[in-house]
Amino acid sequence: MATIDIQLPDIGDFDEVRIIELLVQAGDSIRAEQSLITVESDKASMEIPSSHAGRVKELKVKLGDKVKQGSVLLALEVQEVADAPAPAVAAAAAPASASTAAAADLECDLLVLGGGPGGYSAAFRAADLGLRVVIVERYATLGGVCLNVGCIPSKALLHVASVIDEARHLARAGVDFGAPKIDLAALRGHKEKIIGKLTGGLAAMAKMRKVTTVRGYGAFVDAHHVEVEETTGAGQQRTGNKKRIAFKKAIIAAGSQALRLPFMPEDPRVLDSSGALELTTLPKRMLILGGGIIGLEMGTVYSTLGARLDVVEMQDGLMPGADRDLVKIWQKMNAGRFDRIMLQTKTVGARATPEGIEVTFAAAQEGGSAPEAQLYDLVLQAVGRAPNGRKIAAEKAGVTVTQRGFIEVDVQMRSNVAHIFAIGDVVGQPMLAHKAVHEAHVAAQVIAGELQGDKALASTAFDARVIPSVAYTDPEVAWVGLTEDQARAQGIKVRKGLFPWTASGRAIANGRDEGCTKLLFDDAPQAHGHGRILGGGIVGTHAGDMIGEIALAIEMGADALDIGKTIHPHPTLGESIGMAAEIAHGSCTDVPPQKK
Repeated sequence: MATIDIQLPDIGDFDEVRIIELLVQAGDSIRAEQSLITVESDKASMEIPSSHAGRVKELKVKLGDKVKQGSVLLALEVQEVADAPAPAVAAAAAPASASTAAAADLECDLLVLGGGPGGYSAAFRAADLGLRVVIVERYATLGGVCLNVGCIPSKALLHVASVIDEARHLARAGVDFGAPKIDLAALRGHKEKIIGKLTGGLAAMAKMRKVTTVRGYGAFVDAHHVEVEETTGAGQQRTGNKKRIAFKKAIIAAGSQALRLPFMPEDPRVLDSSGALELTTLPKRMLILGGGIIGLEMGTVYSTLGARLDVVEMQDGLMPGADRDLVKIWQKMNAGRFDRIMLQTKTVGARATPEGIEVTFAAAQEGGSAPEAQLYDLVLQAVGRAPNGRKIAAEKAGVTVTQRGFIEVDVQMRSNVAHIFAIGDVVGQPMLAHKAVHEAHVAAQVIAGELQGDKALASTAFDARVIPSVAYTDPEVAWVGLTEDQARAQGIKVRKGLFPWTASGRAIANGRDEGCTKLLFDDAPQAHGHGRILGGGIVGTHAGDMIGEIALAIEMGADALDIGKTIHPHPTLGESIGMAAEIAHGSCTDVPPQKK
């Protein structure tokens, strides 16, 4: 046994960092790349891994110490010293040994595991910064769940549903198009054409950037290799062929999958959101399991095409997380779609019969009531999504994965293994494509900075204040930042500006004045009436297109005067944001005078 000193490696653009957590103690046996301490600067926190395996003989630092590159962290007893890999936190990761490299089919600077919006954005950004990139994706095309069987195809169908509904609304204005004739095959073809246009564009951009795409299921072999079991065909059929890829750095962008209730029967009439997008049949009665965004969006499509809906939700309201004022308006507008909205109710059983899927329910809370068993032509499971962190053999690379399948990361998207990063659904809520893209850019820039010695890039961090959410239903519901319920729960005093669209000239002209725009401002005594915006939401047509302005206002720290004095064009739906701000500071002339 020999004793060596483990030192703090180069961690980028930091002179000194403070130790905020000791992860090992004297006597512990540790593996190479295992985290030893957590350090924090004014920009980020990160875990520092060991460059060697062995037994901790003595800790040389204590909690609260400030350390810098070269500081000795601990004395380690090791079996061998000569061939141990070099430390790798902000410097380039150690290359594979000659024997291992020879066995690899491909070598790269960066391997991206997953080709969804986060994965391809990370790959493209890294390639733009000069790295050799390989991306692994199990689908035939880039885009992951979002482009292939999620966000994009659902929005294509929602747009069709919206046009049908709008045509029906026009009957009140004297323009009647008559009942629509639905050609399911043509509608599916329309959806597939849109998917093909987008995924084809991604393939072209990958080629322009010289990003190598390997199709298949990827799993870690060790901390510097991934093995890919190749897939083929329109689906994800495994070929049995395998390919090994050696990498210096990796980004896990493995995404998530729809949850399935264990007691639901295996039957073509029981679908998840991906299956519902296939649009193979038009049911008369449809049950949506889960009152969240995904279920209600698909319910909107099927309802417009002729289905009667039931929805069951364990919580006390639909669209959990959204502002209740917005949801009330949405629910009133959509009441005609539903035969039953079963809140605080859970599904406890189901069986397939020739007549349909018989589903039984129970009260979610003790003492509550539940409806009798019901029969449905189609059941949509939309009870949430589970991350794929436990499906990629991450433990073989030393990456810690929670029991639920999430990978914990720091503000630079770095996992507990210094050269392996993670982004998107697999790192936690919210599971949204637009969040994943921004995380992807952070990880790619940090990696490029570390490999190329660019300290500015290497210090990039994910520091978004807020992430907006949108339900692309009819009407749309969009929100960002604090809701009124959240502010109340946190003891934050807020000043509200709520502008009803019954006072919006454009909404009235559109025949869609059911909506409203709501802004919340900090009303703490120290704000002196000029508190910054904390959150906001919109319910109404095109709400999702407008929520970005509220997100920007929060990021910029705007107050009601900043937003209200920004001249919005008239007549537009967007000017409702300025008017909501005017209501908050008492200067709006488009609503009755406020009581004092």
